[in-house]
Amino acid sequence: MRDPDAFDAFYRDAGERLLLQTYALTGDLTAARSAVRDSFVVAWHHWRKVSQLDDPEAAVRPHAWRHAQRRHTARLWHRDKSIDPDVKATLDALATLSVTQRKALLLTQLASVSMPEMAREVGVPLEQAERELQSGAAQFALARDVSAAEIPLQFEGLSQVVSGVRFPRPPIVRRAGAARRRTHTTVGVIALVAAFLVSGSLITDATGVRPTLDFHRAVAEPSRTVDGGGPPEVLLPEDNLLTLAQVTAGLRDRTWVEGQTTDNSEGSGMLTPCQRERYADPRGRAALVRTFTSPRLKKKPAVSVVQATEASRTPRAAQRAYRNALGWYAGCQTERVQLLSTRRVQGVGDQAMILTLRAWAKPVETLTVALARTGRYVTSTASRTRGEAEPDVPGAARLLGTAVGGLCTLPEAGACAARPRVTTVAPLPVGELPAILAELDLPPVQGVERPWIGTPPVQATTNTASTRCESAAFAGDVEGATWSNTATRTFVIPQAGLPDRFGLTETLGALPAKRAEGFVDRVRAKLAACPDKDLGTDVTRVAHRDERDVDVSVWQMTTEISDKESVSYSMAILRRGTAVAQVQFVPAGDATLPEGAFVDLVDRALDRLGRLPAPDRG
Repeated sequence: MRDPDAFDAFYRDAGERLLLQTYALTGDLTAARSAVRDSFVVAWHHWRKVSQLDDPEAAVRPHAWRHAQRRHTARLWHRDKSIDPDVKATLDALATLSVTQRKALLLTQLASVSMPEMAREVGVPLEQAERELQSGAAQFALARDVSAAEIPLQFEGLSQVVSGVRFPRPPIVRRAGAARRRTHTTVGVIALVAAFLVSGSLITDATGVRPTLDFHRAVAEPSRTVDGGGPPEVLLPEDNLLTLAQVTAGLRDRTWVEGQTTDNSEGSGMLTPCQRERYADPRGRAALVRTFTSPRLKKKPAVSVVQATEASRTPRAAQRAYRNALGWYAGCQTERVQLLSTRRVQGVGDQAMILTLRAWAKPVETLTVALARTGRYVTSTASRTRGEAEPDVPGAARLLGTAVGGLCTLPEAGACAARPRVTTVAPLPVGELPAILAELDLPPVQGVERPWIGTPPVQATTNTASTRCESAAFAGDVEGATWSNTATRTFVIPQAGLPDRFGLTETLGALPAKRAEGFVDRVRAKLAACPDKDLGTDVTRVAHRDERDVDVSVWQMTTEISDKESVSYSMAILRRGTAVAQVQFVPAGDATLPEGAFVDLVDRALDRLGRLPAPDRG
């Protein structure tokens, strides 16, 4: 028998804690309140079972978290002008973490769970959960500029926000739970009656007599949305997903095995690295996931492919879902994942792109993610390959085209697929300042297994990327013109035991085109003359490109800092139109970049530099 008093006490005791957790998880107070309320409705529905558990809250929490994530709109708090700056800073810091890191941190800070329980709720092995917690705590502390011991204090502002939220009274929640129970019972009865009538209709049809029951006509009509006023419910048949034969034809010279097909509602829902939420469209109408695997062969590593497909309410909602999914990978927040390339695909659906990334945490994996939208449907095919194998981009494009071909025949789909045309493009904008390098642009450091962490971009009052040869400044006047849109950012690897001098810095700014070109020319001239003026410095130019709108020069430099010690480092000056940047990397002993990696990184900086706004007039 259900005990309403026990439920009411549980509801009053746990409600605000769960609200705080879901608010911290999403930053969306409205979604958090709705999710927590609904989770207690479900709890009363199953109260006979839930009340017998040692920790009922642990049973309610996953439901609340999952539904809050599905409902929330990313970074909603940025549009709330009344939000306390301290609360906003805490939510911003939490938003820099991956979903796994965020959950691990919140479970240990805001819920009384053990480490094994935390790992189980997050959905990863204990050892990995401990790493995610450590990395998440370090990144959160860095973002909030506090010590690890001060992390719990950062949630006090969030507690004050949720303390003023009013929940429905317990009897209302119990009535909703009872109504839910009755609805489930009614649906079960209707399903049995429908099955009976359908079986009867088959028999009747065989005699040539059509059934005329009103109920039969009603169930034959297209299903509607739950609010009764929207468009017809979107159906996403499994037959429209990729088949084993299609994967074999698209990714050739391999033997493939088809795995499960699900709606991705179980487990963590995180199908690939970089994925931040279970679904790209939290308000989507349908979702299906199908997996394929190819075992390791003598000369070929093991490969897995996941197709994830979602149906949105409208094409406009699907556009948002496509951008959301694309943002997961273009701005990947998973530690030690590097974006290798970005490609636009023409001739496939309404929108399509392919991104290639590499996860450097052991075992090293290469991830090729192909995404497309056709009308109200978004699909992705993500292939994971062990090691540093060259990604099969043509195969990924073929497979994406086939996936779109299976969806474009559905209601309210868009363009189908022709022969895909793939073009390499600049990386998509990410972060507060899209013109500056991001963590996912940086290659691994040899002998170091900790992640890069970047400081927030700040105005470039000083240029720590300069050298004593040229002392380039990105402030003040340059031949009568003033620098604008300047910024600087430094990347380090905390807790790796590296000396303070280790790190990578980029400084950038904008000048009128002629002034920018002259500034870069003067830096190059000073570097060329430096060995003659400073006998303790050797300068070797390792790369150079000088075109109409693009200048790039890269040097390897060695400077004596004492009779017994010298420092070797890499430096580059680059220009794209009116935008100028300087990049410097200082290694530490064997902790250095792989050969050629700095030049590749400078090319990436050049790609991002094109997003810097033109200089101010005047």
